[in-house]
Amino acid sequence: MTALETGAGAARTAPSTTAGDRDSLTAFLDYQRATLAWKCSGLSEEQLRLRPIPSTGLSLLGLVRHVAEVERSWFANVVQGEGRGALWPRIDGEFAEFRVEDADVAEAFAFWQRECELSRAAAAAVGSLDDTVEFRGDTYSLRYVLTHMIEEYARHNGHADLIREAIDGATGE
Repeated sequence: MTALETGAGAARTAPSTTAGDRDSLTAFLDYQRATLAWKCSGLSEEQLRLRPIPSTGLSLLGLVRHVAEVERSWFANVVQGEGRGALWPRIDGEFAEFRVEDADVAEAFAFWQRECELSRAAAAAVGSLDDTVEFRGDTYSLRYVLTHMIEEYARHNGHADLIREAIDGATGE
């Protein structure tokens, strides 16, 4: 089963070069989401679990599980104030989402897809990019959250590039 067979894949659509701020930010975030799905496409479950770079414990599946957690954290907990728990709670203080030896690939991609859908709905429900929420003593605007999420995905997509190339030699932006 590949990532796209689990329903996590999305067509990569380049963001508009003339869109307004909100449309531009949400389009760039969706582009980054689709890029991670693309980096995972066509691989077996075993390949998605591989940690091919000796200096890191990262795998593509671990990255997918991590961004599912990040989506939930920022949009459900920060933007909507829901206080939803982690999909994969920490183990001994470490991020459990990166422990993928026995992880269910289809479940991980389904969770990620669902969290992305919920995140889109949460962002759409906010009236303005400048609207703010209070979370743990800090104030965040929707603009900040969207920008932070683009940064989060861009960083991890860089990791995904290296991991994918180490797995099967596939390269591309």
